[in-house]
Amino acid sequence: MRVLVIEDEPDLLEALEKALREEGYAVDTAQDGQEGLFKATSWEYDALILDIMLPKLDGWSVLGELRRSKVTPVLVLTARDAVGDRVRGLDTGADDYLVKPFQLSELLARLRALIRRSAGNANSTLNVGDVEIDTASRVVSKSGQAVNLTPREYSLVELLALHRGKLITRSMIYEHLFDENDDSLSNLVDVHISNVRKKLGKDFITTRRGQGYVIDV
Repeated sequence: MRVLVIEDEPDLLEALEKALREEGYAVDTAQDGQEGLFKATSWEYDALILDIMLPKLDGWSVLGELRRSKVTPVLVLTARDAVGDRVRGLDTGADDYLVKPFQLSELLARLRALIRRSAGNANSTLNVGDVEIDTASRVVSKSGQAVNLTPREYSLVELLALHRGKLITRSMIYEHLFDENDDSLSNLVDVHISNVRKKLGKDFITTRRGQGYVIDV
């Protein structure tokens, strides 16, 4: 899953980027509101983490402009803890609100919940035949046995499972699994699809030739 973090505090931005990458997310970053809005409206993200006090364009403005064209889930981060600020954030289009300082574990849990809900899944566990995907622990099991997946293989499985029955094109996979620094012309998608099939069964992912991939078990 691909996340955009818009935060002007260098240390916090670096810490969030590192933590999210360790969790298997593809991460893009921006240190001011103008850059953040440009990226948020130029690419598809599974979620945005948005600070309010930003240079060039504040978080309220970023959120308002974003909502003119995108429904991307947004988790607002801010030092403002007044009720009025929380209400303003939610009314402007934020999906969730977290006050600084915060626990990283809570941020990650809120982020997972936002991504699940945006795909129409409130439950943290997804079941596809004899395969179970636990989005909270990021563990995949088949017939009750844990399967060892790389972080990107897991992200691919989660993406397809969250949109079960829907065609996911190659471009969508690149948009959601790879960040702005990855090579979109590589054959990584083919490699990951092949590896997942070896681990979860050759019929787990169906190829629609010339179109993309789908889980329709």
